[in-house]
Order: sequence, then structure tokens, then C-alpha cells
Amino acid sequence: MKILIFAGGAGTRLWPISRKSSPKQFEILKGDKSTIAMALDRVESFGVENVYVSTNDKYVDLVCTHLPKLDRNNILGEPARRDLAAAVGLALMRLKKQGMTGTIAMLWADHFMKKPDNFVEALKKADKLIAENPKRFVFLGEQARFANENLGWIHLGENIAGDLFKFDSWKYHPELLQCQEMFESQEWMWNPGYFIFDLDFVLELYKKHKPEMYIALDDMVSGKKDLATEYPKLEAVSFDNAIVEKIDKDQAVVLKVDLGWTDPGTLYALKEALVDGTNKNFEKGTVVDLDSTDSLILNEEKGRLVATLGLKGMVVVNTNNTTLVCHKNDVPRIKELLKKIGEEGLEEYL
Repeated sequence: MKILIFAGGAGTRLWPISRKSSPKQFEILKGDKSTIAMALDRVESFGVENVYVSTNDKYVDLVCTHLPKLDRNNILGEPARRDLAAAVGLALMRLKKQGMTGTIAMLWADHFMKKPDNFVEALKKADKLIAENPKRFVFLGEQARFANENLGWIHLGENIAGDLFKFDSWKYHPELLQCQEMFESQEWMWNPGYFIFDLDFVLELYKKHKPEMYIALDDMVSGKKDLATEYPKLEAVSFDNAIVEKIDKDQAVVLKVDLGWTDPGTLYALKEALVDGTNKNFEKGTVVDLDSTDSLILNEEKGRLVATLGLKGMVVVNTNNTTLVCHKNDVPRIKELLKKIGEEGLEEYL
């Protein structure tokens, strides 16, 4: 099995902790390692030589710095951001050109996981499922711990055996009331976005459902067309919309797992991932707080105190050159704020 870790995101939802020059997968958010280093640690037992990282060209050196064990040839750079369908297709085409076949585990570089041993066992089970039937697509479905409306969810179908189920459907960001019903039903799992599949099977799906992209990528990887020039022209579409949603339900299965998984995709989600209990704060750096609840208070600036009083559901992030203060409900609007900062000519803060 080959492990394909995607690490090309710009991490704008975690601004100002995460910046264009150093997105969240390269930041130390927990413990003493970046999330991309944690991602490699979790799968190192499969052999570092079998691990590949897909990232933007401008982050290749950063990947090398954070993953010194990884051969530079195992870092697959892309010249522009064109969403995940193009990125996955390019990575798979490159692996195919190197003569690879068989199982691919598609993973992410910016997640936390409390039970990595369970993860390794799940990947081994998924590898066997693909070996038994290469025209099978395996989702990992994480046991939901609460009704989180900020995640994608997978609906379990009929139980096949043990922790293996048929795939029924999925839903992204359900309304809170519906999310609560889904959680209580025990029929829905969180969707971490971990997919395991046969390389040739998914390339055939590209050929069938995204023929223009397939041909263009094939031409680039074979050298018929210039990658740097042609790749930015590709359609920007998600892997889910382009490929996963087109898979026949009979070919998709869900492996139910308990990984202790969290995705610190936003500043408030980071708070949720780092503390147990909604009302607790997460505090880091030189911080003094009095009577605040449910807040993230993070200070990266040495020689400066951040003092907070009576906050409820707030996000306070102070870095060496930027301070952000907002309510947790406004965290999804950070992208709007970044756009305005860019329009004000303040690119150096992005």
C-alpha cells in the first residue's frame, strides 16, 4: 500500500496562526511537532519509502524541513492550486508513471488523532478489502462524539460484517437540529475524508467522469505538455464532486473506526480539539484570564501579556505582527476579513 498525504492547503481559516508562507500543516499546534510531522509518524510503520506527499511547489522545501526522513523524490509538487480533483489526479498519474499499482490510502496532513494504533489497523483492513476487490472504494467513518454541524457525515448502510458497512449517503455541514438527530441515531459517522482505493480503479473513474482533465493530466505527466503552463488552466473542482459522488453505491463501503480524530480546520475547531468540554478555554503563551469561558486565547508574542476578562465564546489570537479578536460564530467569516486586508494593500499580514 502507498500512502498519499495531501499538504497543499493555504490554511486561511486558521489565520493569523497560519499564513500563506507557512500554512497550518507546518505549524506546531499541539505538543512539539507540526501536524504534517504527526501525519508521517502515524504511518511510518508502512515504510517511509511508501509515503508520498502532495503539496504546492512553494511548500516543497517546508515539507523537506518538517519531514527529514522523507526522500525529496517522494514530494509531489503542483505548480498552482486548482482544488483537489486536479491535485489527486496529478498525484495518481505521477505514481502510475513510476510503475505503481495497487492500494492507495489518501490522507491529510493537518489532523489530530489520539488513537494512531487504531488508524494503522484500519488502514491494514482497508488494504485487504481493496486486495479482495480492486473495484471497491473504502471510506473511514469516525465514531461521532457529539453533534458537530461543522463536519461532513457518512450515513451507514447495511452491516456487512463486524465494523464494515455498506455506504448509504453523506451530508456536509448539516443544520444543528438535523445534526443532533443524526448523532442520536447512531447511524451516522463523522467523515474525516480518508479514502482507500485501487490506483487504476480511480484513474478509470477520471477517464470516465472527467475525460478532459484525465487527458490533460496524462499529457502533462508524459511530457507532451508543459505542467507549469497547463496545470493552472485545469477546472477547479473538488475530488468529492468530480469523482467520489460518481462511484456506484455498490462499490463503496464504510469501515467504522474510533481514532480519536479531530480536524482543527478553524480557530474554534482548534479550541474544541485541544480541550475537553465546551465551556473550557484553551490558553497558550503569556496569558492571564479572569472568568472567561469557551474561548481560545493564544499569544505568540514574547514580551507581551494578553489579559482577558469575562469573555464568552471568543477567539483572541496575538502574533508578532497581528492581533485577531472575534466571536466564535464569526470565525467562518475570516476569509472575508482576509479579502478586505488584501484590498487594503496589507498583503504582508496574510
